Amino acid sequence: MIQKDEQGNPLSGADGEAAAAYTTAQRQFSCYVGDPVATIDAAIARRPDFVMAHALKAYLMLLGAEPAGFAPARECYAAARRAAADDRERGHLDAIGHFLDGNLAQAGRTLEDIAIQHPNDLLALQAGHLTDFLNGDSRMLRDRIARALPSWRPDMPGYHAVLGMHAFGLEETALYARAEAAGRRALEIEPRDGWAKHAVAHVIEMQCRPADGIRFMNENLADWAEDSFLSVHNWWHLALYHLEIGDIDTALAFYDHPDRIKGGRSPVIFDMLDASAMLWRLTLRGVDVGDRWQPLAEAWAPYARSGLFAFNDAHAVMAFAGAGRADLVEAVLAAQEDAMRGAGDNARITADVGRPVALALAAFADGDHRAALDLLRPVRHIANRFGGSHAQRDLIDLTMIEAATRAGDRATAAALVAERADLRPASPLTRMLRDRLEALPAAA
Repeated sequence: MIQKDEQGNPLSGADGEAAAAYTTAQRQFSCYVGDPVATIDAAIARRPDFVMAHALKAYLMLLGAEPAGFAPARECYAAARRAAADDRERGHLDAIGHFLDGNLAQAGRTLEDIAIQHPNDLLALQAGHLTDFLNGDSRMLRDRIARALPSWRPDMPGYHAVLGMHAFGLEETALYARAEAAGRRALEIEPRDGWAKHAVAHVIEMQCRPADGIRFMNENLADWAEDSFLSVHNWWHLALYHLEIGDIDTALAFYDHPDRIKGGRSPVIFDMLDASAMLWRLTLRGVDVGDRWQPLAEAWAPYARSGLFAFNDAHAVMAFAGAGRADLVEAVLAAQEDAMRGAGDNARITADVGRPVALALAAFADGDHRAALDLLRPVRHIANRFGGSHAQRDLIDLTMIEAATRAGDRATAAALVAERADLRPASPLTRMLRDRLEALPAAA
């Protein structure tokens, strides 16, 4: 008897028990809860020729942008290639192979082709969606899921995840009302869907509704904050709302808490990204963060020479520069030079965006605010190429405003604040930035 997943897709090499473990792991992955790696390992141990179990584990290893994930992903890829598979499953393996070769865009395109033929393949949709996130492809974050939606029904397992992904894609393409509605509907179906929670949090951030955001994130807090590998990022969103209204103490408390942003405590890349971004935002506001940069720099240190993801490099430089670790900043820059000479998408992404951003952040930390501003201006409109969300990349705009202000360039600072005020007219932070400009000489 051929086993199938919850959406009816065949699972080559599985028996009933292994298929059940796969279902559990897929549910964990779609909600970002529990330990899907341990769950899928049990399926692999039972049925070593279970192709999609290997594929799911490989995606789990790769989509977190962890350099250490590549070796186990290669093992999964090799094992799955030796097993019998159908065309859909071989498509997944092709996508994983492209990812392992550093060709993220081609991996996303291959997953796109799978989902066109098999729109109920939840893993193809989710792996593709996260690849779009790493590629900074806002339109595909939305349209990849929109294409599949007509093939889904509200009573189908995993429907909440499809809605949550669509919500994030709608948000990243500024369709905020639809995004919020889709995300909230997903949460009604599955309150533990961390991605749907995060999608609504992004809507509220982009619309600058901090009071609404604080209320929303504190609703059903345990659903997203406990046993979730997206909890740090969602705590970061809650901290951003507090930072927006000037509640620095709460933002710092969230940063320091061992179960919230976990500043300097977590070795997980996505957690360290949020920690770096939070400390950098605080520093831009003139907040003395004390010795918080040092443990974060130590956590980033093993990745200084990886050169695999330009987005990671930028956040590592924030930590190293903040901690005064010029040696580690130089290590990142040297790794970027190597990356630009290599193959794969990251060579181009680093050259176009990652390198200028890293140099700008280092210059800013060294007090060369004019250089930081000049380096960021040419890349701010193409910064999506190195991944992340609009909310995460907002750090570039905030750094430019502060660089212009500290460089005494009142005209440029005023222009940048004016464009921000146009998008966030009720923003307390924007008002603060505008008020600070009053102290600068008009002729500067």
